[in-house]
Amino acid sequence: MFRKMRRQKQELSEEECINILINEARGVLALLGDDDYPYSVPMSHVYVDGKIYFHGAKTGHKKDAVEKHPKASYCVMDRGVKNEGEWWYTFKSVIVFGKIKTLTDNDEKIEKLRYLGNKFFPTEEDTEKEIKRLFDKTEVFELTIEHMSGKTVVER
Repeated sequence: MFRKMRRQKQELSEEECINILINEARGVLALLGDDDYPYSVPMSHVYVDGKIYFHGAKTGHKKDAVEKHPKASYCVMDRGVKNEGEWWYTFKSVIVFGKIKTLTDNDEKIEKLRYLGNKFFPTEEDTEKEIKRLFDKTEVFELTIEHMSGKTVVER
């Protein structure tokens, strides 16, 4: 169902892809939006137990798109490196395809918000404070991975 990578020499292993998903903070989520136009939005994420989690508002374009059509794609790139004497960057990217849904169980939502918060906030106390403050306004989205590929990109 999913295409094989054309440039297989540049392909990353599953372990390398997962490391990028764990260590990088942001990517671009692509959904099917209004009038079937692609809708892509920069997101912060956390990778937990083989799935990717995001947070967002309870209303809006992203929420509507997730409810309309569950198929999604998510792309993450590392920061890349530029070697001395070279003008180009070499970086690694991961593209994930899967199904996205909104979590409905409050305990599960809190658990995943803790993972998200602890990835970004300085302390666990800060995470708990934000969850308490914004929980009623926050949605948690779960992307179940069906296919993942990654590659090394040299920009020259």
